[in-house]
Amino acid sequence: MQIEVFDPAMCCSTGVCGPSVDPALARFAADLDSLAASGATVRRFNLGQEPLAFAQNGQVREILTAKGESGLPIVLTDGEIRSTGRFPSRDELAEWSRIPVIASSRAGATESGEIATACCEPNDAGVTDEASCCASPEAVTIGAKASANPPCC
Repeated sequence: MQIEVFDPAMCCSTGVCGPSVDPALARFAADLDSLAASGATVRRFNLGQEPLAFAQNGQVREILTAKGESGLPIVLTDGEIRSTGRFPSRDELAEWSRIPVIASSRAGATESGEIATACCEPNDAGVTDEASCCASPEAVTIGAKASANPPCC
């Protein structure tokens, strides 16, 4: 199962960076982590950081032409468009992938939408800057693209 998410331009895909936290985005990031841990291939593309990925995908290009940025995020599973303009629910992701999605302790949200825990605490190995922005525990250079799925900030 391959899940591709074409996100709007934003600093952080986890939803925990910056002055306000979007609970839907934090929940969605945790749900994707759960799917990846269960064996799905999850790829996220940020319009602000990887515009070429948007231009190279004909389906995504069509949605952007018709709806503009209001069509984002776009979620595809195995190349099939599943949702546009919103972050899908945990139940939808489980149905589309046929993989149960279990709430992750990383960037998770409770059912009421409140943030349960942040993806990392200040001074954790995953923190890459003074703003406590979360990233993978691998070495990351702020401002440089380290991988196909860049960490936040």
